[in-house]
Amino acid sequence: MRIDILTVVPDLLQSPFNHSILQRAKDKGLVEVHIHNIRDYSTDKHKNVDDYQYGGGAGMVMSIQPIADCIEKLKSERKYDEIIYMTPDGDVFDQSTANNLSRFKNLILLCGHYKGVDERVRQLYITKEISIGSYVLSGGELAAAVIADSIIRLLPGVLNDETSALTDSFQDDLLSPPIYTRPADYKGHKVPEVLLSGNFKKIEEYREEEAYRRTKERRPDLLK
Repeated sequence: MRIDILTVVPDLLQSPFNHSILQRAKDKGLVEVHIHNIRDYSTDKHKNVDDYQYGGGAGMVMSIQPIADCIEKLKSERKYDEIIYMTPDGDVFDQSTANNLSRFKNLILLCGHYKGVDERVRQLYITKEISIGSYVLSGGELAAAVIADSIIRLLPGVLNDETSALTDSFQDDLLSPPIYTRPADYKGHKVPEVLLSGNFKKIEEYREEEAYRRTKERRPDLLK
């Protein structure tokens, strides 16, 4: 997989992809993450990428020219499955969306900034709009990192145990059940006996029941 991220603050995205699972995925050659500074495509002599809103109003707007030129250059080099814009008014990101995106080969993630992008960018180039929640961030960079992380960890070979991702919360519209590790008894707080029994059928039944119970208590909306 190749993910191209378009941003006006590229340094903000360096750290998330240089550690832990994402770094290992890159080292294994399972994913390429390319970060593009939109300012590099500005034809303005000061490399400005924003301007005032037509009609007045608070906040600057990202101009279409540098964004369009960057996207056009990338599209001339390869075919992209989706060009995604990070925006609070997009479809709310969930595990199902992550699963679907993980099947693609080439993705572009456009990070909004300031008040957002010129509407014509959305009309002409964007194929999918995603929000990571009902709140506003300073820019789309952190949202892009969240989405990229959730996609990359699903790629075959990224996790040491590929079944791990299949048992995560939300994969079957349930939260994960409680999990434990050693010691079995910590100051009188004990691990449930069934998990120590070695009876894998009963363990699986326990985990299913606990996943349902926890979901009903914490996220009953998922059960609908």
